[in-house]
Amino acid sequence: MSDTTTPDIIYTKVDEAPQLASASLLPIIRKFAAAAGVSVGVKDISLAGRILAAFPEHLSADQRQSDDLAELGKLVKTPDANVIKLPNISASVPQLVAAIEELQAQGYPVPDYPENPQTEADKDARARYDTIKGSAVNPVLREGNSDRRAAVAVKNYAQSNPHSMGAWSKDSKTRVSTMSANDFRSNETSVTLSAAQAGPAKIELIGADGAVTVLKDGIDFPAGTVVDATFMSAKALSAFLEAQIEATKAEGTLFSIHLKATMMKVSDPIIFGHAVKAYLKPIFAEYGDAFAAAGIDANSGMGEVLDRIKDLPQGAEILSKVDALMQQQPPMYMVNSDKGITNLHVPSDVIIDASMPALIRAGGKGWGPDGAEADANCVIPDSSYAAVYEESVNFCKTNGAIDPATVGTVQNVGLMAQKAEEYGSHPTTFEIPHDGTVRMSAANGDVLHEHTVEAGDIWRSASTRQAPIEDWVQLAIDRQKAEGCQAIFWLDEDRAHDAELIAYVKPLLAAAGATDKFQILAPREATRLSFETIAKGENSIAVTGNVLRDYLTDLFPILELGTSAKMLSIVKLMQGGGLFETGAGGSAPKHVQQLVEENHLRWDSLGEFCALGESLKFLADVKGNEKARVLGKAVDVATQGILDHNKSPGRRVGQPDNRDSHFYFALYWAQALAAQTDDAELAASFAPIAAALAENEAAIVADFAKVQGAPADIGGYFHTDDAKTAAVMRPSQVLNKILA
Repeated sequence: MSDTTTPDIIYTKVDEAPQLASASLLPIIRKFAAAAGVSVGVKDISLAGRILAAFPEHLSADQRQSDDLAELGKLVKTPDANVIKLPNISASVPQLVAAIEELQAQGYPVPDYPENPQTEADKDARARYDTIKGSAVNPVLREGNSDRRAAVAVKNYAQSNPHSMGAWSKDSKTRVSTMSANDFRSNETSVTLSAAQAGPAKIELIGADGAVTVLKDGIDFPAGTVVDATFMSAKALSAFLEAQIEATKAEGTLFSIHLKATMMKVSDPIIFGHAVKAYLKPIFAEYGDAFAAAGIDANSGMGEVLDRIKDLPQGAEILSKVDALMQQQPPMYMVNSDKGITNLHVPSDVIIDASMPALIRAGGKGWGPDGAEADANCVIPDSSYAAVYEESVNFCKTNGAIDPATVGTVQNVGLMAQKAEEYGSHPTTFEIPHDGTVRMSAANGDVLHEHTVEAGDIWRSASTRQAPIEDWVQLAIDRQKAEGCQAIFWLDEDRAHDAELIAYVKPLLAAAGATDKFQILAPREATRLSFETIAKGENSIAVTGNVLRDYLTDLFPILELGTSAKMLSIVKLMQGGGLFETGAGGSAPKHVQQLVEENHLRWDSLGEFCALGESLKFLADVKGNEKARVLGKAVDVATQGILDHNKSPGRRVGQPDNRDSHFYFALYWAQALAAQTDDAELAASFAPIAAALAENEAAIVADFAKVQGAPADIGGYFHTDDAKTAAVMRPSQVLNKILA
């Protein structure tokens, strides 16, 4: 169970590798923070924790979980918020189902996930689960805009110790393909609401017979809100995917699709399902009715489709035909070629903001089913942001890979507060059940948007409120002033939504006297200029919307630093609090697998270190706790020490891992506190701790080395056992005694 009071700092309990690392790191943080009178509490926003919180009536009293996400959602709207947020699972349906099954096996009688709810109980369970899947956490907590960049120490280390980069060839066949019409971008309309139009809006579907179905009612918008609406044609999408499969086959490259089926939890799984059906088109044409009758859903991915086919009476016959078809289709970009897991197996396995930068870093190569690298056709159906990746690929083809030893950096100021843009569109996204017209009306009856649609089309609306836009522009002005470098608003005047934002941005810049400090460029041109700038060793600030914030804060860090997990991410909450994010968690599943198999955790907590330092310094500013400031400054020294002494985790068993890194972080933190002269009391308190850690270094490191190589039991994947996890992650009794 979680803390019931509000401590000075909230540390989030999440999932997978970051949560395992917390079992080792959090006791260190609490020990050191207590010396400054700083309390550090925990709130559980893990996938398993959110599932348990959603079904209290199904659980016994000792199994029940408080709704910590809801509590944090309230806290971040207050000036007192100081939250360190680790990366959590944005669950696809397969992940959600797996977590439910694990909890049930552990004795938690939560209901099954109803794929096709019929009863009222099933519909209620489905509604609760739908609030948990996908990007359920970030929109609740991100009540501010994002300031994300590489910490100076991290950037310096990356340049001094450049990571490997794949070589690009001008003859590379790797390319990005995207739709040219009838996608979300081309069908988008956008309007900024007047005072008369403010209030509860309504979305309706009017059939050919005039029958009206209310899709959504009571969507409350204040004046000044930018409201968008758009749709993707299912027919156009299918035709595009089928054409790209054939083109890939002709080019002799790997077929890959790149989506965000976690954050875009309604629209992108549907698009993913279209890709599965396009790749297996003859199979679905012949057996589609049987699949539908058996509840086989392509949106869950090819892996589940194949598993479910086995249970059909004609399963062996169908699987034989699938095998034959796979030999005829172009080979697929693989998630794990050793295990036969393809790009189309699970929608959450290939996430565009991780998969595309990895491919670009590798010289445009992806892994094929034969275990060899090959060029790829990178299919990004919607064209809204595909140009960013296309231009990145084209730049590398022309100029070669960027050099991490000399490259500059791209910082990001991201518009994300109050569920801005597409990431807040889930409740207003619909797969259209029949032909007709979708109409969105304002509170005063004005028609805001109207689209003629066909059955199967994906229609969605998104909104961006005035206060977050104004806050975003001011944050950009502040960051540019602090950095003094190039700054670009990544906005396309030819895109409906961006044109509305530009109408806000230009007057705000002019009023601040900052017009000459910024450029406004469409994403393709902004990508090209940013690459040209950093290739010269100079810096740029990308001022972007929510989706591009997500994409770019993986793309550039992965190329510059080798990873996006080490970024400094500060969310200045609009009510005065602070949210400190710790980097990306896309590689976390592989880390857990390695720990379970051979007790080696290669997760790098550098992002947590950076966030902790900022959180402590923010606490000092807000509450006047100067001891917290001393702690925060010492965290920065310790983080630099980790980098200078190369104490980050190694990738392979037998090398130092996450636990070693935490020990050295504690050692360097204690030494920095003992050596500082700003607070004599803290120096005296930490001198003996620093001495004890240094004197016992060999014994502690030996304790960590002894446990590596054998399997580790953590009692689960989504819902680990706290005692077992602590035993695995804190195996040195010498260290534990010093920290006690």
